[in-house]
Amino acid sequence: MCNYLLLEQGGTPDPPAEVMFHTRSSSYELIRHAGPSYFPLAFIARLPFAMMTVGVLTLVVAERGSVTLGGLNSAAAGIGTALAGPLLGAAADRLGQRRVLVPVGLVNAVLLGAFVLVVKSATPDLVLLAMSVLIGASAPQIAPMSRTRLVALIRRKIRPADREQVLSSTMAYESAADETVFIVGPFLVGLLATAIAPWLAIAGASALTFVFVTRFALHPTGRLDPGTRDDKRQQAPARELARYPLLTVVAGALGVGLFFGATLTSLTGFLAVDGDGDRAGLLYGVMGIGSAALALGSAAFPARFSLRTRWLVFGALMLAAAVLYATARSELTIVIALAVLGCGIGPTLVSQYSLAAQLSPAGRSATTMTMLGSAVVVGQAVSSAVTGAVVDRLGASTALVFPALTAAFVVAAGIAHVLSARTAALSNCKREPVPA
Repeated sequence: MCNYLLLEQGGTPDPPAEVMFHTRSSSYELIRHAGPSYFPLAFIARLPFAMMTVGVLTLVVAERGSVTLGGLNSAAAGIGTALAGPLLGAAADRLGQRRVLVPVGLVNAVLLGAFVLVVKSATPDLVLLAMSVLIGASAPQIAPMSRTRLVALIRRKIRPADREQVLSSTMAYESAADETVFIVGPFLVGLLATAIAPWLAIAGASALTFVFVTRFALHPTGRLDPGTRDDKRQQAPARELARYPLLTVVAGALGVGLFFGATLTSLTGFLAVDGDGDRAGLLYGVMGIGSAALALGSAAFPARFSLRTRWLVFGALMLAAAVLYATARSELTIVIALAVLGCGIGPTLVSQYSLAAQLSPAGRSATTMTMLGSAVVVGQAVSSAVTGAVVDRLGASTALVFPALTAAFVVAAGIAHVLSARTAALSNCKREPVPA
């Protein structure tokens, strides 16, 4: 039987009990070497990034009264991040994380604090957009930095026999943490905006960046050399990043970003009709209940429930819930739809990141993860702008349809990926020599 069919099933057979035991022990060893504070610190340090685009949207809508302008500013911040993110990553590889994260984090904290004052003044809209781009461009790239540190620890501290399993479980956790933060961040924005004032969310993101991003930068793991010199010797050609199976995964991540932007902006517009637009982040956080639980629990799914099948199953659940969301005309129906959407989005995103890790060309894992992260950010940015314009011109009810369209795009990308994997499997089987 063709060996590639094992990958087609999306995983490997269940390991023997003794391997599972050693892997579990090695995972505890990784936590010990990283330090007990590392994982909570890395999680909190990601929050300002997740709060940034939603906080900018909420504050601009509250102060300037335009969902279109709010969506444009949110999009500008996302585009700034997508453009500057790879450059910051390259700088960190060359200069070290501390030399990059400390100054970038301080600049970002200052810009966030200044944005609160600027948006309340009579400053022209173009100045707001320029500031949003700078805020996004200076956003600290905590997620890829954390992955790089943990990979370096695994290479140095975990014995070779256990590295693959520990690396797999670590990347699953990192993906779940990213997805959970994207839900918790908007929830915090909505909570602060509702309980106190919309400006407090951006001010809070500024404070979190100043304290926790700086602390993350100065954490002892920041001294680790990721071993880029060795990686460069083993790097696959850059053209392998453009392989069709990997590009379908990037397209799926783009669809998730489109979904995030369309859902949050349409929800803001729907609630703004009754003057409750600042509650959008609070209701948006409803998605986090099922999303966080299933994203973190996806590692417990059996190997026979392959990553590709999970993408299609949970993507279809997203689409079904998004159709309910599109037809909703009451807040209760919106909340129910959001809760079901959360059950679909978490495992879908984790499956995409796991597939990307499998398909990443040799020595190009950081670039691959950056491609997915940038796709999510760009999708969220573009979708926020387009959906905001639709809210202002055609009404909130029309905009509620957009999440269903983006969910359909996620499912279509999943189908394209499955077909590409089957084509690759058949091609590989034809190339295998027939045993004598």
